[in-house]
Amino acid sequence: MTTVDRSQLIRDNRWISIQMEQWVNRTLEPVGLTAAQSSILLHVLNQGEEGTSLTAIHRAFGYSMPTLSGMLKRLREKGYLRVEPCADDDRCKKLLGTEKGRRLRRELEERSRQMEERLYSCFTSQELRDLDALQRKLLGHLSILTDERRKETMRS
Repeated sequence: MTTVDRSQLIRDNRWISIQMEQWVNRTLEPVGLTAAQSSILLHVLNQGEEGTSLTAIHRAFGYSMPTLSGMLKRLREKGYLRVEPCADDDRCKKLLGTEKGRRLRRELEERSRQMEERLYSCFTSQELRDLDALQRKLLGHLSILTDERRKETMRS
């Protein structure tokens, strides 16, 4: 039985994440968006006319609020998003896609589909199911560990 180098697993996961982000960024260069901007724009567009909030995006993606604010500012500057006050709370801002953003949606979805197809083409269907299950298991465990750490910090 071979021993698995757990430190190498951590480094490999980080390296996979970095390389994936760089590859998607290069693929999206012709559109003028980064991987993160594209994901967030598609998320906002998927909310339809109800829109979404900065807090909801933070919860969905895990980016820090300052990082998200910067990304959303750039998407607004490019004309893909607009901001409106929430009807029931003036402090809350609702994020909505613009017509320009909606026009870009189909291309972003198609590019995403093609990237996913190319990226995962090295796996069989069973390997993809296994990878999905293992990633979900690790993410669930990390969530538990993060909650435990948060509780420890609050007690200190």
